[in-house]
Amino acid sequence: MADVLLSVQSLAKRFGAVQASNDFSLDVAPGELHALIGPNGAGKTTALNQLSGELAPDSGQIYFDGRCITRLPVHRRAQLGLARSYQITSVFDHLTVQENLSLAIQAHNGHSFRFWRKAGDDPVMRRAILPALMRVGLEERADISASNLSHGEKRQLEVGMALAGHPKMLLLDEPYAGMGPGGAVELTKLFQRLKADFTILLVEHDMRAVFALADRITVLVYGQAIASGTPEAIRANPAVRKAYLGDDVPGQG
Repeated sequence: MADVLLSVQSLAKRFGAVQASNDFSLDVAPGELHALIGPNGAGKTTALNQLSGELAPDSGQIYFDGRCITRLPVHRRAQLGLARSYQITSVFDHLTVQENLSLAIQAHNGHSFRFWRKAGDDPVMRRAILPALMRVGLEERADISASNLSHGEKRQLEVGMALAGHPKMLLLDEPYAGMGPGGAVELTKLFQRLKADFTILLVEHDMRAVFALADRITVLVYGQAIASGTPEAIRANPAVRKAYLGDDVPGQG
């Protein structure tokens, strides 16, 4: 699997009578931005929860960077380089942008800090914080309280925190949820920059963003992948068109 970073093989997950994942399979290549889309209730978030380790599959296998991670907990997957952002922003509103990023960096470099020492005084932190701010375009907002950021800027900050551990792959769960037009444009620009350095799996309902960003798209319906291919192939796929009939903007799964 040298040409595959993430390989998902026949995942199944049932909640009572609901088959949330049904023989779900997916391959994501290194350096690819792969979008996972589907109508409301398709099982997208359930699939992502299984990939990140927050939910155990009933059956099937997940391989990351050549290693089986199906039963590994969340923190072990993060240590191997699999990071995730969530639908609901999870930044600390009472801290500044720089302080939020500092905490994320410290979490991945805790051995280099002293308990009674300010994190910002540490040379490791000083070297790391500016590149972290610049990566997500928030260097001019470093000293602003997170509570005063726009929704889009909070998304940028959350992505920056997820990137603090230099992951091999980033799982993005509905990052455009609740986003206005201006914020969506800026977020798309950010992801276009990040594509050059990170493998990304994007779970998203905003089709304009998906088709602007994705190298490949997988379509999930009733927990099963019904199609996978380039944006052009997905647009022309009759099964996809049928699945979305009367539902131009798929909702979250």
